Amino acid sequence: MTFKPEQKELFDRAEKLNHEDVIQVKGTVTVRPPEARNPKMPTGEIEVIAEELEILAKAETPPFVIEDDVNAMEDTRLKYRYLDLRRPEMRDALLLRSRANMISRKYFAELGFVDIETSTLVRSTPEGARDFLVPSRKQKGRFYALPQSPQIYKQLLMIAGFDRYYQFARCYRDEDLRADRQPEFTQIDVEMSFVEQEDVLQMAEGLMARLLHEVCGANVKLPVRRMGYDEAMLRFGSDKPDTRFGLEIEDVSDIAQKSEFNVFSGTMEKGGAVRCLYVPGGGELSRKDIDNLTELAKKYGAKGLAQCKFVDGEFNGGIAKFLGEVEKAEFVKRLSPKDGSIFMFVADKPLICARTLGAIRLEMGKRLDLIDKSKWDMLFVVDFPMFEFDEESGRPVAQHHPFTMIRPGDVEKLESDPMAVRSIAYDLVLNGHEIAGGSIRTHNHAVLRRVMKAIKLSDEEADEKFGFLMEAMKFGVPPHGGIAFGWDRIIMLLAGMDSIRDVIAFPKTTAAQSLMDGCPNDVDVKQLEELGIKLIKEGK
Repeated sequence: MTFKPEQKELFDRAEKLNHEDVIQVKGTVTVRPPEARNPKMPTGEIEVIAEELEILAKAETPPFVIEDDVNAMEDTRLKYRYLDLRRPEMRDALLLRSRANMISRKYFAELGFVDIETSTLVRSTPEGARDFLVPSRKQKGRFYALPQSPQIYKQLLMIAGFDRYYQFARCYRDEDLRADRQPEFTQIDVEMSFVEQEDVLQMAEGLMARLLHEVCGANVKLPVRRMGYDEAMLRFGSDKPDTRFGLEIEDVSDIAQKSEFNVFSGTMEKGGAVRCLYVPGGGELSRKDIDNLTELAKKYGAKGLAQCKFVDGEFNGGIAKFLGEVEKAEFVKRLSPKDGSIFMFVADKPLICARTLGAIRLEMGKRLDLIDKSKWDMLFVVDFPMFEFDEESGRPVAQHHPFTMIRPGDVEKLESDPMAVRSIAYDLVLNGHEIAGGSIRTHNHAVLRRVMKAIKLSDEEADEKFGFLMEAMKFGVPPHGGIAFGWDRIIMLLAGMDSIRDVIAFPKTTAAQSLMDGCPNDVDVKQLEELGIKLIKEGK
């Protein structure tokens, strides 16, 4: 808008306006002169010649400049979130989220799904993370939990006869936070009766293909790849592999078995594995770079990181002096190394080898700029182990949840070899991010009892935790399965953001605090007394 100097009183008032003042202007809309047109602005072709100005609300100077290239600290932005949301980048992300919501609802309606809300005051049950607990005033000493997911309720809806269900579910987990986690989050929860794994996968990839097309203009060829868990861990060191770049892990256990290097041969004698990440161009890494990668390896449980470079056709530095000529020749034959490259080895338990080199692979992919950020790369990881060993409790725990169906032929291993049991579980991965996960569910009551025993739950403990679901299963359960989409993470990727905090209107910090309104906060002692709760100060 334009204020003319000849209208002195109006012009003087306009000159005193501050950024973020709320004003009302009346005037005449005219076409801008050619030299003043700005095609980058929505109103760049026109201007308003102001005739009246009313100041509706004066604004103080904001704590940071409200524009996209803001250099304010994140804590400041979160404290004044309502100002941060005025920035075009933030506003556009929430508008994109709203549009994606509508696209998804339309998709599920077309497929005959019913939107059903489930309870948010639920029974506390183990699902991997700590529950947020809500004390009951009416039943003193007893607690509700906020749901980590609607898992049990959606299975009950299948028993109730609702063949296709979905909801945008609010979920809560009291866990350590990072850039892509929040204590409260949204997932699209889906369940279907009379389906097999492929039915669920086709529904899920169809939704993501539509979102990517309508929101980002990307075309995803369907069906997307299905990759087994074992293959993903072996080749990429992750059950959510980023396959936008190569740099695959090589299992060199067969070479290591005959190695002159005691670390390799000794690991193989103990039933371990030796894996290698060969990195072309990695010869440029400095000693400090390698030390940093070694520290990264230790974070994933490895004892260290063995390495040597390939220069002028020879193995050089690191463990090169410990390698025999025969094994060097076998490494050359296997990997066809180029000058200026580096070999990085981990010798340990197979899972530690995989996870360690998987993390280093991602680090090297970023460092060497190998990741094609223009690509949308999507795949399913399938055939997950049913159980994983929990070091803290010293027993097997369900990798997804105990209601996951076991692969045909593996049921008989439940008692004899539970860690070898495979499940009909699946994750959907987009650009190295797990964006959805689900499974076909056990609808056989007797098998579910055996699963409970495999995770060391007695009948009494199982009934205490899941009794109402197991009771319902006595009355006929249709075969069913489902999936849950991590909606905040999906929106983060679609919007090109680095953190899910940037696609949530009012997020929490990594300490699970809201800096804007100061929660969690102290409550009145009287409220606590009504709930039968007494606080104990730390240290007492």
